[in-house]
Amino acid sequence: MNAANAVRVLIVIAGFLLGLKGMALVRDFPGLTGGLPTFSAAAMAADPPPAPAPATPPATAPAPAAAAPSATDAMAAGLRARREALEERERSIATREALLAVAEQRLAARLAELTALQGRLEQADVDAREREESHWRTMAKLYETMRPREAAAVFNELDLPVLVQVVERMNDRKAAPVLGAMLPDRVRQLTVELARLRAARPPA
Repeated sequence: MNAANAVRVLIVIAGFLLGLKGMALVRDFPGLTGGLPTFSAAAMAADPPPAPAPATPPATAPAPAAAAPSATDAMAAGLRARREALEERERSIATREALLAVAEQRLAARLAELTALQGRLEQADVDAREREESHWRTMAKLYETMRPREAAAVFNELDLPVLVQVVERMNDRKAAPVLGAMLPDRVRQLTVELARLRAARPPA
């Protein structure tokens, strides 16, 4: 047998074996037709088909973004804020003005009280000066009516400030005899103090 014949024999044997194998497959799987397997109802019941994959839920749509304020709204808001600020400032100014008015009234009342007090004090000072002047003039009149020697004896013992006030208010013509009867040293002291008093007196 040559090689070609041997090949043909091998091909025939292989075909025969394949045929046997196909018959065995048909026997094991009666539902096979046309070389493809078919599944009976029992086979499908015994091995149910896989469950379908769960459907993916639709993505939630994003919430619509809030609409941006318009230029008119922004301008209106700005005007409202400015008006509120102005109203607040006006209220603050009104409050300060009211407080200032109250303070001015109190100050005016206090000033009136101080003015009245100053007037009373000035009048009291005038009255005191008038009483003092009346007192010294009364004393001067008293010594003017006395005899010169009697008055001189008293003047020699009086305190110098008191003597100056009395002699200052005496009539010069009536004071001269009294001074002539006084001690010379006492007259000298009196003359110095009278000159000092008259020099310090403001001009009329």
